[in-house]
Amino acid sequence: MGNKNDSDTSVRNQQQAQGESQRASQSSATDDIERRSMTYEQLAERRSTPRSKTPFYKVMLVLNVFGWVGMVVVLILFHYARPDFISGVQQYWGIEGDSSWSEGHLSAMTIMLQVCLIVSLVSIVMRARRNRRRTDSFGVNLIILFAIAAISLITLATTLGL
Repeated sequence: MGNKNDSDTSVRNQQQAQGESQRASQSSATDDIERRSMTYEQLAERRSTPRSKTPFYKVMLVLNVFGWVGMVVVLILFHYARPDFISGVQQYWGIEGDSSWSEGHLSAMTIMLQVCLIVSLVSIVMRARRNRRRTDSFGVNLIILFAIAAISLITLATTLGL
């Protein structure tokens, strides 16, 4: 029970454990500092990535395409929603045509116009946040999509009393 080597060993083990914990905390602190500070090589690496490869750019591209496809869907819905054109020949022969708007197509067209309006607005805001340089393009096609959707929605609402 009273071996003097045993007590000496436990003191050494405690000192080693304390030294290892201090080294571990120092290494974690240096790792944390290294993670916070970017080196020039890391900065150059980040800047060398083309914009078209970033996920943010891909999301903006998908939203842009989705907005324009939505506008094409609105045009197709408009074709089927509008009343038939009754020509002079049809009037002469007494052939009746549909002279009323299709309510189902109108409601779908209104919803799609609202979706196009929201998607284009979100895309405009995303692009405005992303562009920081003078050489960055602004995205005029998104402004055109927004204007077309807004004017169409306002015209539809005022004309049909929606």
